[in-house]
Amino acid sequence: MSFSSPLFTSYKSPYGPKYYYQRNFAGITSQFLVKTGVKASLFAGVGVFALLFYASGIPRIQKDILQKVPFIGHKFKKEIPASDNRVVGAEGQEKEVCCLGFDEIFHIPQAQTYCEGRYGEWDDKITTPPGLYLISVAGHRILGILKCTPFSLRYGNLVATLTTAVLAWECRHLVELRASEAEGRPVSPVSSHYSFHTGINIALFPIIFFFSGLYYTDVVSTLVVLIAFRNHLRRVGPQSPDILNDIWTIVLGVVALFMRQTNVFWIVVYMGGLEAVHVLRLAQLATNKLTKLHDPPMTEANAEGKVHQLILQALLGLFAAFVTWNGGVVLGDKSNHVATIHLTQMLYIWPFFVFFSAPLFIPSILAFVIHPGRSILATARQVPSQKSALLNVVGTLATFVLSIVIIKFNTIIHPFTLADNRHYMFYVFRYTVRRSTLMRYSLVVVYTLSRWLALHNLAGVATPSASMKASRKETQQASQHTTESSSPLSLITRPAACAVSSIPPKTSTALLWLAATTLSLMTAPLVEPRYFILPWVFYRLLMPAWYVPDDTVKGNGTSQKHSPGSGCITGGFASVLNTLDIRLILETVWFVGINIVTMYVFLTKGFYWRAEDGTLLDGGKVQRFMW
Repeated sequence: MSFSSPLFTSYKSPYGPKYYYQRNFAGITSQFLVKTGVKASLFAGVGVFALLFYASGIPRIQKDILQKVPFIGHKFKKEIPASDNRVVGAEGQEKEVCCLGFDEIFHIPQAQTYCEGRYGEWDDKITTPPGLYLISVAGHRILGILKCTPFSLRYGNLVATLTTAVLAWECRHLVELRASEAEGRPVSPVSSHYSFHTGINIALFPIIFFFSGLYYTDVVSTLVVLIAFRNHLRRVGPQSPDILNDIWTIVLGVVALFMRQTNVFWIVVYMGGLEAVHVLRLAQLATNKLTKLHDPPMTEANAEGKVHQLILQALLGLFAAFVTWNGGVVLGDKSNHVATIHLTQMLYIWPFFVFFSAPLFIPSILAFVIHPGRSILATARQVPSQKSALLNVVGTLATFVLSIVIIKFNTIIHPFTLADNRHYMFYVFRYTVRRSTLMRYSLVVVYTLSRWLALHNLAGVATPSASMKASRKETQQASQHTTESSSPLSLITRPAACAVSSIPPKTSTALLWLAATTLSLMTAPLVEPRYFILPWVFYRLLMPAWYVPDDTVKGNGTSQKHSPGSGCITGGFASVLNTLDIRLILETVWFVGINIVTMYVFLTKGFYWRAEDGTLLDGGKVQRFMW
């Protein structure tokens, strides 16, 4: 029995018996449907139970759902939502002030101060450098706008968001070009549909999209870092950068540091590390040796090598000088933003990725449901050997224990997280980490599974049957490799766009991304979704397209390759999905849905802060829910 579908490709041995037709719909048989349905039901039951367990402390869940369950509904407390979340009526909407966002009450007046030419005045409550305000003033001067109004300042962030989509599109295209060059594949100047759709989805990312309508630092900061990343991807191309590009690299690094201090990790650690790896790779090719450390004595170092060192040293020197002059990394209010070691940030980031990128993890979830053991023990596209499976088990147990230790000794809850019920993180912490000790430690399971899903997808997602098929074809690979390598068409037996988009990042790239992410997050005691923007953006830029093997089956039971014009996905849906990654379409729908809900809540569900006696607090200003 053999069948194929977009998710499960078929394999037929050229030496096996004849195969007979079996009733199926798009390659899915009734037996397979029943077997998979039972497994999915079991996992779904466990998932629903876990979801209700985690959500059982939320008042609205208790009131609207759990209290209505027969026989057990009376077990849940009849708790009601907090009285301070009273919805604003029509009269409250008329009292709206200019600054909608929490930090806008600091950012907008500071930008207006700069617009008036008073560059020596600074609000001590602001903790980020003045890059955003300087760019806003420059934009107003270029366009001839004399007055910096809240609308004109926010409009700059909207333009930055649209530009971010274009920059992300180009960055993903350059990532694919550099990957093709590294593997010796044909390079196409035309960008793939995957890179274009990735750029659109990055701009629709709910955190970026939400703050595109407010005057915050994060959107413009992300744009500047993407400009620097595009410049880096061009520097590591076939042509060596000239002295003008070296100067431009330093300028971009300084501008990025003027936007946000933690950008130094992405400019120096991530991009600088990638450039160092590129230099080592070129040295390896030049000397035809397996390893070559590009670290010559100063008397033998050439000018180009010294320039590359000076670029990173200059940026690090400028950052060190700033820290020395400022007395710390944070500007302004240092008392509430003290740098510390906050390792639990590297636990929170994985559920964050899984929630926002949920549609991208569908193939991995399907693989886990169908073959749980094989999915966890194997990498994304390899069959697990006994040694690798053992190492994966040991590694998973070690990270599990390490997560428990981090939660025990390094859980930091910032006072701002508990004091401000306008931010969604207030409710996330209230109903998870702050709920009980048992809940806090049980979240280790969520962290572990989320981390596996995120890294599994970064390594490249194959169809669940790809690993099985790879193991069966091991005996044929040696002879086929010789034949294909000698053929001038061996590199284009798959569609170029699909083949390039599905190339996973190098291990060094993933490690440098993880290092920059760790350094940028673990020094922040406050947990904010905005801090995860750049780690997620680079994660999405590195994530390869959905990998589906392109083998098909002849009528006589032997396998063959698709023609160059065929798609990446086999089966009855090839005509529709051969150029699309269906996950990106689902991700777009998912992001649009989140954005509609959050913007609706932000604009229509305002409330007042009230004291116990009902007196209005904060001057009677309307409070709004936000990220």
